[in-house]
Amino acid sequence: MESLYGVTPAILAFLVVAAALAGWVDAVSGGGGLVQFPALLIGLPGAPPATVLGTNKLSSIVGTTAAAITYRRAAVTDVATAVPMAVAAFLGSAVGAVVATHLPGTFFRPLALVLLLVVGTWTLVRPALGEGQDLRWHGTDAHARHGVAAVAMGATIGLYDGVFGPGTGTFLVFGLVVLLGYSFLNASAIAKIVNVSTNLAALIVFAAGGHVLWALGLTMGAANLAGGVVGARTAVRRGSGFVRVVFLVVVAALLVKLGIDIVRGA
Repeated sequence: MESLYGVTPAILAFLVVAAALAGWVDAVSGGGGLVQFPALLIGLPGAPPATVLGTNKLSSIVGTTAAAITYRRAAVTDVATAVPMAVAAFLGSAVGAVVATHLPGTFFRPLALVLLLVVGTWTLVRPALGEGQDLRWHGTDAHARHGVAAVAMGATIGLYDGVFGPGTGTFLVFGLVVLLGYSFLNASAIAKIVNVSTNLAALIVFAAGGHVLWALGLTMGAANLAGGVVGARTAVRRGSGFVRVVFLVVVAALLVKLGIDIVRGA
């Protein structure tokens, strides 16, 4: 089926390299879609948008799962927070996919741009943000309040991912750092598990509609997996300061991309 869209060896090599880089970026700070999705649009100019999105989700979920496992093995993942968040995000993403059929993606671009400006500025002017872990709530009801906030955040960001998508991993990491008090490293680890659930929800929808190029997606997924494992190991080794720097670079890139899209009216 892939041959219908002109996937030559040269295009395949280009997409595999893009998938590996996307896996590394996504594992460190989120935002791998900045690399992989545009690469698929370039490599598959004749494919329907749903097919590009479905194939992108297949590749992404392979790498994100590998990164999540790598973080878990390094013991930096708060599973008690990540799992309920992931379930809420899965449901939110499924609802968002339904909402997306009634609202155009362009509706959310200005909102995402404003949110990213806030995220980037807040992170930039607070150099110590996310360096260490200082959870927001303490005392007898701390666990319950923490859990409610995590689930609410997962559902909200999952909804956004289902409707629109760009910057989902970035918003997850920022929310975990600012609202819940995690370090950038631990926030990235939790975000990977949540990202697996949102990708799975979207993949189920696209697969049901026959919008996935399985051979291409799995080939790119293998490269994304390699990049994800290396990225997670790099983040664990280099720590929260390194994750913060990559996070800011990704935020800047997202701002530029969304700004260009709005100006062009895309």
